[in-house]
Amino acid sequence: MKNVFGLILGLLLIQFSAFAQSSVNDYKYIIVPKQFDFQKSENQYQLNELTKFLFNKYGYEAYIEGETLPNDLTMNGCLGLRSIVNKLGGSLFVTKIQIDLLDCNGNVVESSQVGDSREKEYKKVYNLALREAFETFQYLNYKYVPNQDLSAMTIEGNTASLQEIEDQKEIARLKKELESLKDNKSEAELFREETKVNTVANVTKTKKVEIPKSVAIEKDNVEEEVLYAQPIAVGFQVVDTEPKKVMILLHSGVPDVFIVQGKDAMVYKSDGSWVYAENNGKTLVVKGLNLKF
Repeated sequence: MKNVFGLILGLLLIQFSAFAQSSVNDYKYIIVPKQFDFQKSENQYQLNELTKFLFNKYGYEAYIEGETLPNDLTMNGCLGLRSIVNKLGGSLFVTKIQIDLLDCNGNVVESSQVGDSREKEYKKVYNLALREAFETFQYLNYKYVPNQDLSAMTIEGNTASLQEIEDQKEIARLKKELESLKDNKSEAELFREETKVNTVANVTKTKKVEIPKSVAIEKDNVEEEVLYAQPIAVGFQVVDTEPKKVMILLHSGVPDVFIVQGKDAMVYKSDGSWVYAENNGKTLVVKGLNLKF
């Protein structure tokens, strides 16, 4: 009798747990990353734009990272689900795609069926596989129903904003990159050496420029506009005189060296002056900043 009672109780608990789980209907928005893990560049094969388009087509409200977001989503990132498109292990001739919707704590709320395609052209194969995976969300009968718990959800005691979540992910990624350096040189030193080599190579023959221990910045290559650095949790927010946000500087772990959020760039102090250096793998831009802390 006890065993029967225990079994019934267990089934009831399982059923209750299932009802307590989050539903896609609890979430008001879908956020699509600019780049998925398996992509080599942002929106490769137009896959990210297609993901946003399909969500909106089937009744969801989707945005790509970097777009202007609704005020309530900006203030509380937990109102949105993050759409992650995963490339699954398939065969040489089959490409498989699955979509996960994650909440602001990284928990999977809903996963799609696996979409696959045997097309040879990359853009076409991803397009077809993604559309097949989307059938899950097409027939999910989504309808947003406000959830009071989500509306009041906080992360580490603070209101969870989308920017804070992205900042935390960016910091974690940067920490891994810094830890991966195996020699005794810091990332800042390596960056400065690369900057110095490329700058010397690009100096015109008509100008004689001496490069000392650090990169030399010509006076005519220093921004005249005064910028101001305002402290934030992850580093500094740089604004102009309007004030309008110009960029976000993230702490790198090295004094007077900052990583520019969202760019392959750094801001660092050289001979008492602030320098902005950006290297996208093809070209190098180095200029002085009139930056006030």
